[in-house]
Amino acid sequence: MAHFEPPMHWNDHEDVAMALYEKFGDDFSEAKIYRIRFTELLEWVLSLPNFEGTKEEANEGHLEQIQAKWVYEWRDNQK
Repeated sequence: MAHFEPPMHWNDHEDVAMALYEKFGDDFSEAKIYRIRFTELLEWVLSLPNFEGTKEEANEGHLEQIQAKWVYEWRDNQK
């Protein structure tokens, strides 16, 4: 049975960050995550399989939160 992934939206910062970590793993260190351009981050989030938000709904606040949560996720996995 397939694992059902609920749809994600822009305010699901933690879920989006976890999905990005799963996608990129340890390819991105903390420093690299913070250097990602928002234009790039936006495209990556929009390309996640169960992401249902639109480009128009995105804002800097959401992207900053996603970036910060991604760093926490990366740190948690370094232990």
